[in-house]
Amino acid sequence: MPKNLVWLFSNRYIAGKRLDDAIRISKNLNNEGYMVTIDLLGEFITNLDEADKNRERYIEIIETAQKNNINGNYSIKPTMFGLLLDKEVCYQNIREIVAKAASYNNFVRIDMEDSECTDMEIDIFRRLKKEFPANVGLVLQAYLKRTYDDILALSDLHTKEIPLNFRLCKGIYVEPASIAYKDHDEINKHYLEDLELMLQKGMYPGIATHDSFLVNESYKLLEKYNYKNEQYEFQMLYGVTPGLRKSIIDKGHRLRVYVPFGEDWFAYSTRRLKENPKMAGEIMKALFVRG
Repeated sequence: MPKNLVWLFSNRYIAGKRLDDAIRISKNLNNEGYMVTIDLLGEFITNLDEADKNRERYIEIIETAQKNNINGNYSIKPTMFGLLLDKEVCYQNIREIVAKAASYNNFVRIDMEDSECTDMEIDIFRRLKKEFPANVGLVLQAYLKRTYDDILALSDLHTKEIPLNFRLCKGIYVEPASIAYKDHDEINKHYLEDLELMLQKGMYPGIATHDSFLVNESYKLLEKYNYKNEQYEFQMLYGVTPGLRKSIIDKGHRLRVYVPFGEDWFAYSTRRLKENPKMAGEIMKALFVRG
């Protein structure tokens, strides 16, 4: 679809193009009882000058959110900081961002990107977790066949005092069947297996899903393992399933909303369209109504 048409769709799923848009939306969500995680859109840069700019933008984001008393933390994509260009430069960029967040006793989540990045992103998380044990977390994707074993392999970093903090999502990148589950029910099955393993080990899960079946099954697992309210959270993308989101809060659970913003909104938005192709039809309807 043409970029200007995708923007009509994007307004529903991103906070805006500027930092003050993200701060405004985050304040509104905080007032409604939600925590947030702020994310500057962008990925797969082509030169390290862009990495420097992205690092400085994140320092600005953290300082601005702190000044505005935002109840939230931060999500980052390592390819924004040069992961596929120079892994060590990428690590140093992310380390500076985590150190800034840690200075405010806050937290940075390392997003998981496509499979060529998985091992490198886990390695970066390992290094940062040792230096900033309470200030860094990782995303894991249930559709990858390796994820259950990754949870086990990372267990050496877990302690009762400072549990491992994982965001568990289904996964969105297009991966081959040799490494990723493809069937919806099979992905859900492994999502719940991964979540139960985290709960068995006393880890802190960010239960990231818009699937009402998974939400209801998560309730059962949380009760089974006698998890207290402060030991987990649900997570959802901005603009997605607001009714389900509210129902989770109304039941007394904590929920964090992922708040993306920035000029590089197009790739993020097209992934949302791929998740929900019927939205293309809704965009066309909107055009005719406006006309």
